[in-house]
Amino acid sequence: MIKMIREELFRLRDGKYRDFQSRLIPTAAPETIIGVRTPELRRFAKELMKRGNISPFLEALPHRYFDENQLHAFLLSELKDYGRCLEEVCRFLPYIDNWATCDQLSPKVFARHRGELIEEIRKWIRSGQTYTVRFGIGMLMQHFLDDGFDPVYPEMTASIRSDEYYVNMMIAWYFATALAKQYEAVLPFLEEKRLAPWTHNKAIQKALESYRIKPEQKAYLRSLKC
Repeated sequence: MIKMIREELFRLRDGKYRDFQSRLIPTAAPETIIGVRTPELRRFAKELMKRGNISPFLEALPHRYFDENQLHAFLLSELKDYGRCLEEVCRFLPYIDNWATCDQLSPKVFARHRGELIEEIRKWIRSGQTYTVRFGIGMLMQHFLDDGFDPVYPEMTASIRSDEYYVNMMIAWYFATALAKQYEAVLPFLEEKRLAPWTHNKAIQKALESYRIKPEQKAYLRSLKC
């Protein structure tokens, strides 16, 4: 199965897209990037799910190629059993070495298990592993800024301190999105400068780029820059 998957990925490769990805994802070694476009990877993942047993591929960690990791993320995102999905996600996270694979990993089944998921998120953001922390913040942003919002969640995110660019960028993205969805609740985090200076300014920058934030809110956010 693994040989078949790899052969199909090389059949789907796009040289120009490979070069584009190499520039976009600096933490992935260029020789590991095959260059399969995202829609093709999604299609292939769904095809493999229909065929049946994907365990041999999921168990074959670490993968050799970036595109295999991307495919792995898309497969996990389609798993319907929460327990199995969570187990596989926890097994896969330590092998993620770039922002793209981290952000593509978005299991649909998590939306139906938020009560259980939040405890896992607490573990992920305390892990100290760059992309595990980033993933945890991403799950907070995706599943807990609407109906499931609680002020404790931005507190969790604001408490993270890291020297890692890809962690701090996700913290900024979280707060920019939170400003669009829960403006009054999260504004004090910026007014009180609860974030590290770079992250604080980046969150404001991303919020100013948002079409979901009102002009008068943007004017006030500009005044809060460090």
